[in-house]
This record gives sequence, structure tokens and C-alpha cells, in this order.
Amino acid sequence: MCAMEKPMAYGIEIPHAKPAKPLFDGLFSAVVPCKDEEEMIPIFYAEFVSAFKATGSENFEIIFVEDGSTDTTMSEIKKLSAKDGRVRYISFSRNFGKEAAMYAGLKAAKGDFVAIMDADLQDPPDLLPEMFSLISDCDCVAAARVNRAAEPPVRSFCANAFYKALNYFSPFKFRDGARDFRLMRRRVVDEILRLDEYNRFTKGIFEWVGFKTKWIEFENRARPAGRTKWTFAQLMVYSLEAFTSFSTLPLAFAAVLGLGFCAFSALAIVFVSIRQLLFHNSAFGWTSMVCILFFLSGLQLFCLGVLGQYMSKIYLETKRRPHYVVESTNIEDFR
Repeated sequence: MCAMEKPMAYGIEIPHAKPAKPLFDGLFSAVVPCKDEEEMIPIFYAEFVSAFKATGSENFEIIFVEDGSTDTTMSEIKKLSAKDGRVRYISFSRNFGKEAAMYAGLKAAKGDFVAIMDADLQDPPDLLPEMFSLISDCDCVAAARVNRAAEPPVRSFCANAFYKALNYFSPFKFRDGARDFRLMRRRVVDEILRLDEYNRFTKGIFEWVGFKTKWIEFENRARPAGRTKWTFAQLMVYSLEAFTSFSTLPLAFAAVLGLGFCAFSALAIVFVSIRQLLFHNSAFGWTSMVCILFFLSGLQLFCLGVLGQYMSKIYLETKRRPHYVVESTNIEDFR
């Protein structure tokens, strides 16, 4: 396991050993999507600054992407920005979702190295020094949880089932426990930004663009304040987005299922007809017939639903609406 066992700062400066020379050259950009994180913003900033000292560099920018918060998240970000010019922000006019926030942050990032990090500290900043030490001979260093401690059992079970199903249906292989937290070189970010599709699943985009990636593992950590903004229903919708974004197998599955039932029905008709001719009065029972009709009708609706999901994606893509609308920002020339 590559996790670093260090105490969390949570607003308290913790001394870190500073290397003889910086672990990297250039600017580092941390993209931090956030929604209703008024408690976590100052905690994240203190932990990040403290942990980043271990890289031997202070050449960084933090880009907070405020995604339609209803609390004082934006006020907390502006307070930090007034104290530290390295704190940048983008504020959306409403909630556009985490995928849009990550996309906006990557577009705004100027760094030679870029990382996406959650404001709830479940993407531990103290992993950054180790990530920089590993990226010298690769293009990305990605983080994955080795467990789902502190999560409800049902949610953990569904997450594990999701990754197994996604790996089965998709041509790409997704690591169970993978986070959006990864350190990327500039060229990787540039390739990700070339994919400006409206329906985004960033974990899939990471896999699609490729590049050499190393993984580090860490123990899951509970957020020190606030609560998650992801409901179970939202996670289910996000899972469906993942399936339909990077696999067309559900369409093939629906087609094969339909053909299979057609073949079964044809055989059943032949069997019932022959039995009726031989034994008479054997083809009866309206209850069973109704059950079969309801089952087949449900199957048809399911297949139409699968088809509808792909058609809805085409519909949204052809509209060419922007991913987000910016209400305010302190980043020059950003829109």
C-alpha cells in the first residue's frame, strides 16, 4: 500500500519535511469542484498548503469551481482569494453538476501539472508529494481507495456491483475504488479538453485518452465536516450516464434479448400447436397468457428505454448548449 500515514491538519499547520530540491518544475494547478462546502473550504485550504510544502515548491494555484451553492461557500472562497493571490475561483450561475465543474476547472488551469481534488478531503492532499515523486516516468498518477470504510453497506455493495458491470460491458477497464483524484501532465489535460462532449463521464475520458498511468492506494477517509451532496438516486443516474457514455453493449444486449424471445415464442407456438392437435383442449388459461403479455410488454419497454437513453444523448449533443454559465470569476480571459 502506498498510502501515507500522516495526521490530518484540519486547519492546523503540521510540519512537513521539505526536500532538498522541489519534486517538480513549473506550476501546479489544483482543480477543486465544490457545492455547499462552506465548512470545508478553509479546512481544505489549510490542509493543502501544509501538505504541499513537502513537495519543496510553493508554485501552485488552487482553482475553486463553485457549482451553484446555496450557502456561504463563495464568500469563504473570496476571503481566501483576498488573502492569497494563488486562490482563483469560478462561480456558476446555477448548479451544473460536478462533471461541468471539473471541465471548467481544467479549462482554467494554467499549470504544467494539474490535479482534480474534492474539497471534502476524501482526496487527501498529503498524497501529492508521493504522486509527484512517481510522475517522473509516467504521464498520470491516479489514486484509488482500498476500502469504503465509513460508507453505508448498501452504497458500497452497489458501487462494487457497478464497477463489475461497467468492466463487463465497456471495452475499457475501470479500477474499483478509483477517484477523480489524479495528477496529470499538461499534455494529458490538453487531450482531455479536446473532448468537449456535453454528456461527460470523466473517469471514462481518463481511460479513453490513455497515457501511461501509475496508481497509488489509500485508506478511505471520512470527511471532517459537512456531509456528502450525492444522494443515492443521483449516484444511480450517474452510473447510467457512465454505462451509456462508454459502451454500446446495452443496445446489443437489448437486440439479442429481443431475438431470443422471438425464437422462444416461435418454438412455444409450435409446441402448443402440436400438443393441441394431439391431445386437444391443451391450449387454455387466460391468467398465464396475461402474465406472458405483461412480461413481454415490460421487456419491450425496457429495450425502448435503453434505446431512449442513447437517443437522449444525441438530442443533448446536437443542441450544442454550453457546459456551464459563469456568474463570476477572478481568472482573466476565462469564460
